Amino acid sequence: MSSPIGEILLNTLSPEQQIRETATHQLETAAKEDFKQYVVMLCQELSMEQSQARIAAGLALKNALTARETVRRDEMSARWMSIDPDTRSQIKNLVLTTLGTADLRAGLVAAQVVAAVAAIELPIGEWEDVIRQMLQTLQTSDNNNLKQCTFKAIGYVCESIHHDILTTQANNILTAVVQGARKEEPSEEVRLAAIGALYNSLEFVKENFGREGERNYIMQVVCEATQSKDVQVQIVAFECLVRIMQLYYDKMPFYMQKAVYGITVQGMKHENERVALQAVEFWSTVCEEEIDLELIKSDALEAGETPDVINYNFAKLALPETLPVLLQLMAKQDEDDDEDDWNLSMAAGTCLSLTAQCVGDDCVTPVIQFVEANIRHQEWQYREASVMAFGSILDGPSAELLVPPVAQALPYLIEMMNDPVVKVKDTTAWTLGRVSQSLIECITPEVHLQPLIEALMRGLQDNNRIVSNCCLSLMNLAEQLEPQDSEALSSPMSPYFDGVVTALMQITGRNTNEAFSRTSAYEAISVMVSHSARDTFPTISALSITILDRLEQSIAVQNQVVGVDERNSHSELQSNICSVLTNIIRRVNKDIAVLADRIMTVLLQLLAAASKHSTILEDAFLAVGALTTALESEFGRYLESFAPYLFSALANHEEYQLCSIAVGLIGDICRSLGPQSATYCNEFMSTLLQNLQSPVLHRNVKPAILSCFGDIALAIEGQFGNYLDVTMNVLAQACTIRASPSDGDMIDYVNQLREGIVDAYVGIVQGLKAGESSALLAPHLTHVFEFLNTVYNDPERSDNVLRNMIGLIGDLAESFPGGEIKSLLQADWISACLKEGRSSRQISVTTKEVARWAKEMVKRATM
Repeated sequence: MSSPIGEILLNTLSPEQQIRETATHQLETAAKEDFKQYVVMLCQELSMEQSQARIAAGLALKNALTARETVRRDEMSARWMSIDPDTRSQIKNLVLTTLGTADLRAGLVAAQVVAAVAAIELPIGEWEDVIRQMLQTLQTSDNNNLKQCTFKAIGYVCESIHHDILTTQANNILTAVVQGARKEEPSEEVRLAAIGALYNSLEFVKENFGREGERNYIMQVVCEATQSKDVQVQIVAFECLVRIMQLYYDKMPFYMQKAVYGITVQGMKHENERVALQAVEFWSTVCEEEIDLELIKSDALEAGETPDVINYNFAKLALPETLPVLLQLMAKQDEDDDEDDWNLSMAAGTCLSLTAQCVGDDCVTPVIQFVEANIRHQEWQYREASVMAFGSILDGPSAELLVPPVAQALPYLIEMMNDPVVKVKDTTAWTLGRVSQSLIECITPEVHLQPLIEALMRGLQDNNRIVSNCCLSLMNLAEQLEPQDSEALSSPMSPYFDGVVTALMQITGRNTNEAFSRTSAYEAISVMVSHSARDTFPTISALSITILDRLEQSIAVQNQVVGVDERNSHSELQSNICSVLTNIIRRVNKDIAVLADRIMTVLLQLLAAASKHSTILEDAFLAVGALTTALESEFGRYLESFAPYLFSALANHEEYQLCSIAVGLIGDICRSLGPQSATYCNEFMSTLLQNLQSPVLHRNVKPAILSCFGDIALAIEGQFGNYLDVTMNVLAQACTIRASPSDGDMIDYVNQLREGIVDAYVGIVQGLKAGESSALLAPHLTHVFEFLNTVYNDPERSDNVLRNMIGLIGDLAESFPGGEIKSLLQADWISACLKEGRSSRQISVTTKEVARWAKEMVKRATM
């Protein structure tokens, strides 16, 4: 039995596309015409015990209240809050009642709706009794469905709400979920929901976890749950242990010693793979935490400070127990395992890699013993596990300890590229890539390079799974063996360049991209080109013609491409081709001029054929940017044809990454054309200023816009005086933005913004000086120095900001040498800033060099 809206909801699930599309359109229309009536009908449908459409109704109701995108989510929240309070209250009460329905699936959907409404209302002080109502239900009801769905709802709310909002209710929530998660709870389904809610509440019970008695009880309940007869309860309990280790590492020594060591090691041996996966994840998390702690300690010691963290070395203490288990788990592969599916063998390999980074040299001897015992094993799983283990420990232990066994094993690893089992060859190719990346000193070009590359070339003709790892190995070799000088005539890779590129181009010519083999081949070609010596330029020249041919062919067939998957594949192919073209242009630089007309023609065709939201636009713009830098002033002849696409991208605020690339391209154009770019600067400046005022444009684009003002000023020199006052006013507004000391993201953004501001000031100062127009700056100098003083006294400023502002001080001193700004330069903070830049142990060598030069400029300007 279904209502009219119920029939429409059921039609959204129809196997016939036309019926689905019509039903979806009807729902969208109903929501637009009368949102209040729409959500009321959905809620009523969800609450109807006999309705066949109640699940669809609940999902539609949830989807009408929440979205991933911030702007869309804010619109939905405002739309919900525009409904009168009485109606909202009725809906909320009905949804809470539906948690106890006999249909468990409907109750679980209702739990999601509860969380969606709570995520809107709780942050603004509405529906503050929702948690109290649900906790009261748990205390008074014997309905297992109701208890299960209520715990789920509490968990969803905890997951979707910022932890500060629920802190005042932490005690009551914690009491309820721990009560439900106890081993005494008769229903394992209720216990599972409760421990899931506990997992989601762990972040905001920090105060409770800080109290020993409460912490002991929480840990007891979680540890007991890992021993439940219900596998699902065990899995979520281990997930809780992982999260507790992430949040409360400093509170764990007692529990590790008493129980958690044993529980997790036994968990890794569990017959159920999902339980074992979570136990392995626990030790991966331990390693990640201890790696981070060592980095924090290292940074503190480097800054001359006492570290305020303690590394308890859990991973090192447990190594004799965990390492043998991990090595055995790595041999639990199955021939039919899908390489994209996360399995126990992969998890163990990842954990071993993190363990090596965490404990360093301690893991080398037992792993080498395992490798030696199993690398010739009759069972391929052990051969593969030994090679995987070998590759997994190459990052972390000291090179001195690793070089001898790696050098000894290298010939045998090369030989193992002939193993009859695809998975063994695939892992061997990956391990050779790790050797190439981390221990290139083990590869003697005269001895190892030819057999190594020949083995990798054979791998390129093998299974597509192997191709990607062979490509990675070739990329690492190209990067590690590149010539020190970009103008070097030859490199160790030069003799193999033509053959490798030819083999890679054969792979890129395939119609399939199975296992990302084609994409990997294009990436390898790009890297080979970027790190090549000059004796490979004839091959690169021939390659550039082939690449242009392919790009032209891809545009010619674009209209024939149908279907979403085919279009995505075609777009990815064009992106790959563009990437190779960009790297060719960057590598050969001015030598690309002979092909410039053809390149620009095909790029303009590509831009014309692409849709507004196509990712290929970004790749095409990067290629244009490379061509701009290579041609310098000669690029001017293309600007009129290219400008419409550039301004279209600047106005495309939804695709902020494309917009950011376009902003950078303006800087490239101005640097390359110099004063010739003045013709376009009115439109450049107008568009950039509009973008700064946009409420839609992503904030991360705005520092690049400010920096771009400096590029324009450097290019057109004194002519920038036409834009000086408006630009300085905009910069002054940007200077006022501050970050809360507790908001790490905002601190990072403010530092980026200040880098952009200082870049702009540097470009303006240097540009006006070159145009003999420095005097135009005089009215703005006081504010510039006030800003620099503020930045200098901000303890959160980055090294980049400090270096750039010291350079700006030097530029200002150099631009006004006649004593005009003597009083500004004699401020105490200026001398302190320059002294810090020259002498602080935390400052980079580059910053010290800039500070020494700036000090000399200030000295001259204040004599």
